[in-house]
Amino acid sequence: MDSKVQAYIDQYGVTDETRIFLNSRHLMYINGEFVNSSDSATLTVIEPCTEGLIGEVPAATTEDINTAVAAANHAFHKGEWSQWKPAQREQVLHRIADLVEKNLQTLAEIESLDAGKAIEGCKAVDIIGSIDLLRYMAGWATKIDGATRPVSVDGEHFVYTLKEPLGVVGAIVPWNWPFNMAIWKLAAPLAVGCTVVLKPAQQTPLSVLYLAKLCQQAGLPKGALNIVTGKGSTVGNHLVQHPDIDKVSFTGSTEVGKIVGKAAIENLNHLTLELGGKSPMVVFEDADIGKVVDATQQSIFFNTGQVCSGGSRIYIHRSIYEPVLEAIARKANAMKIGATLDPSIAMGPAISASQKQTVVSYIQLGLDEGARLICGGKSVQGPGYFLEPTLLADCSNEMRVVQEEIFGPVLVAIPFDTNEEAIALANDNIYGLAASVFTQDISLAHRSVSQLKAGTVWVNTHDMIDVNMPFGGVKQSGFGKDLGPEQLEYFLETKSVWIAL
Repeated sequence: MDSKVQAYIDQYGVTDETRIFLNSRHLMYINGEFVNSSDSATLTVIEPCTEGLIGEVPAATTEDINTAVAAANHAFHKGEWSQWKPAQREQVLHRIADLVEKNLQTLAEIESLDAGKAIEGCKAVDIIGSIDLLRYMAGWATKIDGATRPVSVDGEHFVYTLKEPLGVVGAIVPWNWPFNMAIWKLAAPLAVGCTVVLKPAQQTPLSVLYLAKLCQQAGLPKGALNIVTGKGSTVGNHLVQHPDIDKVSFTGSTEVGKIVGKAAIENLNHLTLELGGKSPMVVFEDADIGKVVDATQQSIFFNTGQVCSGGSRIYIHRSIYEPVLEAIARKANAMKIGATLDPSIAMGPAISASQKQTVVSYIQLGLDEGARLICGGKSVQGPGYFLEPTLLADCSNEMRVVQEEIFGPVLVAIPFDTNEEAIALANDNIYGLAASVFTQDISLAHRSVSQLKAGTVWVNTHDMIDVNMPFGGVKQSGFGKDLGPEQLEYFLETKSVWIAL
């Protein structure tokens, strides 16, 4: 940790546990032990508010992946984890949840420093949401069941189905929700009896390595969860191509997701892909403008717009177009941007210099394409990867800023005249992760929900998530579901059993 990060931490203060962790040697977690990479190579981790070095983590090799996969396979087939009863799995997940809750402040501080997340939002969404999910999935461990079935063949038979865990899961986590997505990837498979090899994003590995300590303290058997840090281009590719992986669970960009999908198909592995999005918000003429503004705050301007389901394009009925733009801009301009350890901050920095430059380039592209700048539009001067919340108006669906995922705090606005036009425009995109509609007309809301091509549709809100509701997209936003009871099916195999009487 360099002097810039140290000074930042000293200014705002963190728990003693956070200081101890940040000043310790960071190691991977394989077969219940903390280990270095086989060649001792490391990757640097940059704090995005100061652009300073916050630490180093092992740069795993393909040999390390082989070791982790072997540990997971042994735990699944022959180790202690394979012998555990459902109630034992439930208990250990509850113990992990309790330890996460006990260390909530420390985890939020680590996540804030590592991923540039405003700490209050991080606590409320990332960490508390993860605790809820661990406890939710823990409860499902004892409730996995098959079914007896009547059959119409000759003779007497007793016939039933068994639900069995798939095996070893290779899970890859994105940098925008490092801790929360790790829990999304491990809670369900561990609940049903699978084992996991998890690779965090190379930019944001620290909170997941801290989680490994908590899992060890909770008594999770060795090999049940393995955490390997490294580059996606090497160890990530090797993980998804590994012949002893039974299931691949990936969250990330559509471009990388296609590569992951091809690799998984080569081995005929089970596969879940949660990919990119360009989610529309459709604002009808009777909409509550206050709810629209609130929705932009909790989606496209939350987490610096680095949200796959964020409402990044907004279609507004022409009769209320200017008032809605003015209300959004007024709220965006009032947002406090700055150091993420400051609890009064609403929005932190982008994850990296390259991501900041990508967003700035897209804003300029939008202006070149003919958009009208309503607010924002610039990066913030000084250290850190800070950006202004930006609203571009008078766009059209032909513009790249409307069609492509920017992954930053940039909202593009398009007017419409008829309800039919609005739905057609909203569906005119390769992505289908999420969408929202704003109206007081319940009939119009229901019709719109059925017409929008998206995995999730919200009415009079956007980006609401609950552990009991499945999340996943259609079209090039991927396939499969996280969360809810539906997620469990993606880690289970159904076996048919016939007994002649």
